[in-house]
Amino acid sequence: MKTSNIVVGLAALAQESRLKVFRLLVQAGADGLPAGKIAELVGIAPSALSFHLKELSHANMINAQQSGRFIIYTANFVCMNEVLVFLTENCCGGLPCISALESCTTDAERSTS
Repeated sequence: MKTSNIVVGLAALAQESRLKVFRLLVQAGADGLPAGKIAELVGIAPSALSFHLKELSHANMINAQQSGRFIIYTANFVCMNEVLVFLTENCCGGLPCISALESCTTDAERSTS
């Protein structure tokens, strides 16, 4: 995958509502979800959801398929995995990776706890 495509995919996910939608679609798996159910579960207005779905689709992070009167949205797992591979292909410079148990909190989050 080209670096420019990775940037577009990450940019699409770098917004709270779109990230929630994408994670929901990942959880839904290959069955996907219709737009109305996505709006209900994520708690955003259908008009706003339409914009976010368009952005995710443009970035190739989701797929849309007509099913009767509904459009079913699914996560594009191939693209998602290509982004993950790109991000981790040179992980830790050949050294054992940092423990998955270590927190990924920001300094601001640590100072408030």
